Amino acid sequence: MESNFKNMTVVLGTICLVCSLLLGSVYAVTKAPIDQAGVAKVNEAISQVVPAFDNVPSDEIIKIDGSEVYEAKQAGKTVGYAIKVAAAGFGGQIQMMVGFLPDGTIYNTSVISHSETPGLGAKIAGSEGQEAPPRAQIVGKNPRTTKIAVKKDGGDIDAITASTITSRAFLKGVETAYEVFLKIKSDEQEQ
Repeated sequence: MESNFKNMTVVLGTICLVCSLLLGSVYAVTKAPIDQAGVAKVNEAISQVVPAFDNVPSDEIIKIDGSEVYEAKQAGKTVGYAIKVAAAGFGGQIQMMVGFLPDGTIYNTSVISHSETPGLGAKIAGSEGQEAPPRAQIVGKNPRTTKIAVKKDGGDIDAITASTITSRAFLKGVETAYEVFLKIKSDEQEQ
């Protein structure tokens, strides 16, 4: 076969078509397991941030201001709210879940994903042997009575050493979640 523009175009087009078909089939095969893994990660985070519940909060998502709200119930009574928010950290977005009791007290938090600096900002996720990150300091606190900000900014929470930006971002995420919580409570009172 003679090498000319027409032949090169046909060969290159065929290669692109075959690659596109392969990519599309891999996407179709992996989409469902990836979606299931994402739902499992969210459900795990919900179970960490609210008291025991018997409903399936991930089946009843409420979206408010770009955040996702999951209401946890036990025997039909609300026991808590898990609110998924994102905050801009030093290395990128910090995806987190903040759990509130019905009175607004922070029950717990969970960092779902982050891209903070390993050894510094990554401490926000917490693990054994690390200093207590801001998330450990806010559990059991109510944002009505505790200023959820780092001490450098006049708040009540210690920042992670050398990771003030990450600490601020995390606490901003908690503050955002609390604002969403207040909107939920306001909507409930109006009904």
